[in-house]
Amino acid sequence: MRALRLLKWKSDPELVEVPDPVPGPGQVVVRVGGAGACHSDLHLMRDFEDGLLPWGPPFTLGHENAGWVHALGTGVTGLEEGQPVAVYGPWGCGRCVRCRIGMENYCDDPGSAPAPMGGGGLGLDGGMAELMLVPDARSLLPLPDGLEPATAAPLSDAGLTPYHAVRRSWPKLPPGSTAVVIGAGGLGHVAVQILKATTAARVIAVDLRREALDLAVRSGADLAVVSGEDTVAAVREATGGLGADVVLDFVGNDATLAAAVGCARVLGDVTIVGIGGGSLPVSFFSVPYEVSLQTTYWGTRPEFAEVLDLAARGLIRPDVTEFPLDRAQEAYRLMEAGELTGRAVVVPGR
Repeated sequence: MRALRLLKWKSDPELVEVPDPVPGPGQVVVRVGGAGACHSDLHLMRDFEDGLLPWGPPFTLGHENAGWVHALGTGVTGLEEGQPVAVYGPWGCGRCVRCRIGMENYCDDPGSAPAPMGGGGLGLDGGMAELMLVPDARSLLPLPDGLEPATAAPLSDAGLTPYHAVRRSWPKLPPGSTAVVIGAGGLGHVAVQILKATTAARVIAVDLRREALDLAVRSGADLAVVSGEDTVAAVREATGGLGADVVLDFVGNDATLAAAVGCARVLGDVTIVGIGGGSLPVSFFSVPYEVSLQTTYWGTRPEFAEVLDLAARGLIRPDVTEFPLDRAQEAYRLMEAGELTGRAVVVPGR
């Protein structure tokens, strides 16, 4: 079969022929119906080198995946061939307390996971191929009626990651509250939809690109602010000087982190989702009183089921551009050039 593989660090992926995977006990092979292209894949291609992670190339890219059950290993129950499924991305040890309650994104024993601190498309073979081996059937969630794999695939990260970030701040988002989304790209525009679907907050989107802000407005944002020197002043003016109750930074560089804290209201949440490499000095007077600063990584398996339910009911829907497998490299080139809005999904069957 064909697969888009990262063969070495600091290189572009290559479309190559590899053997079809065969499931072992407890494993499942999925015929891929959609694999999301994520900006974090660009970090894998450009920023990493030997020794920085407990895993490395070669492996097939694609950590946002959905498709149909193709083959079942011995001992797998509750699934049947041809069934549409989505793949929960974080693969933990499966035995620790957190894994047992579906929090494999925060596994206590990642060294015992199939790919320590990684998973399919992150050390192990992902979904940018015709077939994908899933080492634990628990990682597969049946798709609700009406939700197709190509639509569901990006939800496993671009939907789940912002959902987890928003969900943890629900108590601070009642009527009268304000949420700011910094970076209205692949994850940010879905965060806007999640905020509108699950909270009563007014939503302000911040981005450098006019087309991204237009997408945020189409996704439900109440106000769009061009990122720059006046960002904090614009948010403060829109909130009567108080600031935002929740700020979600989907960029994570020095400028956006500074803006996030500058926008935050006393007692607010600032959640750093983007991995832009920035840092934030914290001292007694550098942030508003009782502002909580946190980072997040992906989301839980039960939360993923909630995301799929929201999508099946039409409450969230990523803006998707589809690419066949033989044009997957083009998706990454457009993403790297900043010429892609929303989310790119590779559909091997096209």
